[in-house]
Amino acid sequence: MNNAEHTSFVRPKDSSLSKRGNRLAVLFFVILIVLAFLPVLLVIMSSVSSEDSVAQFGYRFWPKEFSLEAFRYLGKSGSTIPRAFLNSVFTTAAGTLLGLLIMCPCGYALSRKEYSGRKGLMIFLMIPMLFSGGLVSTYMVNTQILHLKNTYLALILPGLCSTWYLMLLRNYFMTSLPDSLVESATLDGAMPFQIFRLIAMPICKPVVMTVAVFQVFAYWNSWYPALLYIDSNHSELYPLQYVLMNIERSIQAMIRDSQYLSGMNTYSPPSITLRMAMVVIVILPIMILFPFFQRYLKTGLTVGAVKG
Repeated sequence: MNNAEHTSFVRPKDSSLSKRGNRLAVLFFVILIVLAFLPVLLVIMSSVSSEDSVAQFGYRFWPKEFSLEAFRYLGKSGSTIPRAFLNSVFTTAAGTLLGLLIMCPCGYALSRKEYSGRKGLMIFLMIPMLFSGGLVSTYMVNTQILHLKNTYLALILPGLCSTWYLMLLRNYFMTSLPDSLVESATLDGAMPFQIFRLIAMPICKPVVMTVAVFQVFAYWNSWYPALLYIDSNHSELYPLQYVLMNIERSIQAMIRDSQYLSGMNTYSPPSITLRMAMVVIVILPIMILFPFFQRYLKTGLTVGAVKG
């Protein structure tokens, strides 16, 4: 009887401690979320501020004077930015899909014990992580041998596969796909590709979506391949990031030249707010897409990184 009374006395205390701990954890993560969102809010508010108010009062979460001059200046580029935006969308979608079509079967094959050459192939794939061929040799191969210069393939193929993504896929397949399930499907007459397509891929969807998110981020933020492989005579192939960088460089040149033309009426573009408007244009599509993939990231990264 005393034990029962003691148990009934302790349980409410443990329950209250648990609730209090949950509230503190929720409060802590809410604070982290707010702190993470504040820089984004500051960028958005700065992009719709006037150039003079930012120069006079600095960056503020609520502008002293609203203005869309930065976005209007970007709109004066005509079809350049919309075309570059579509180029980035195309290269991101094509690179992500092609990368998954190549890396997912390769990661599955590397995870199967019955594949005798998997260890040698894994060592071969890890060499580029330690030793790079160099920029000059890469450029010569892509332009002189593969003839990728001034093509969309020059923006897609260099980032198509990654050894780190292959290791992530391989580890997830080894951890989450039971051998008994594969053996049962084999006894039922299923071919290896059928097992991969109908069994392995649905089970390992989190890691596939995780790799897809990383690929999307990499292609969307990519500008260096355009600098190397696309010349000014084929500006219609420029991705969004590279076009925005060119606009930024041209604005800096205009500001620098205006210092030597103080006696003339020169137009001064909104350089400060324009940078913020560029950031908004770049991050807005990612902010819209990220919540749809967020639930896959935790499972894909934690499980895929457990077993080596």
